[in-house]
Amino acid sequence: MAEPILQTEGLTKEFRGFMAVGGVDLQVMPGTIHALIGPNGAGKTTCFNLLTKFLQPTRGTIKYMGRDITGLKPAQIARLGLVRSFQISAVFPHLTGLENVRLALQRKRGGSYDFWRSQDVLKSLDDRARALMDDVGLSEYHETPAVLLSYGRKRALEIATTLALDPQMLLLDEPTAGMTHEDVDRIVALIRRIRTGRTILMVEHNLSVVEGLCDCITVLTRGKVLAEGDYATVSRNPEVVAAYLGTDAPAALAGEAAHV
Repeated sequence: MAEPILQTEGLTKEFRGFMAVGGVDLQVMPGTIHALIGPNGAGKTTCFNLLTKFLQPTRGTIKYMGRDITGLKPAQIARLGLVRSFQISAVFPHLTGLENVRLALQRKRGGSYDFWRSQDVLKSLDDRARALMDDVGLSEYHETPAVLLSYGRKRALEIATTLALDPQMLLLDEPTAGMTHEDVDRIVALIRRIRTGRTILMVEHNLSVVEGLCDCITVLTRGKVLAEGDYATVSRNPEVVAAYLGTDAPAALAGEAAHV
């Protein structure tokens, strides 16, 4: 069997006595889309912040591609090919879509970001930037300032800038949060397109999105793993249903919980 691309053992984060994440053992297999779900306050985003080192764990270990990365910093994690998005779209609003993606591509040229280089050097990255925008469905928005894009298209642009870093693994923090149905459908289609050759770990509240996209689901509640498996397995787990719906009825999550 393949080894996990990302693995945690006993991952724990305490804040002044409050245990936000408690002893989480997680295994994400290469080439899969793996979801972290759970009710509000379950510890999902804290877990993401621990995995990408925006928070340091109180205890436990994190391994990426067999390497212990527990003590590394966020920039070091990104250079290893483990790259994340955030709940709030993080693009430069007054740069065009093309300029946003090109800025991400400039990382490969070293630490200077080419601020003092000629415009011709920067334009050499334009073809790749356009291709990345086309990949995420933004072919008509190369020259559009990011501030004028709809929320869903801003998220697509953020994913394009993330792909510019050539990640082996993407961590998507609530990629469809606050979107219209049209934008949700667009992002779901985008995630399907970009999964080839990559591993994706996502936090997502929209369970219909999780059902349609994800190979494996880990359910968190109160900072601990409650259940794990495919959607059919976890959606029929009475403890999972109780955690989401406040009931002990052994009903499937599909339907009501899809709107939680």
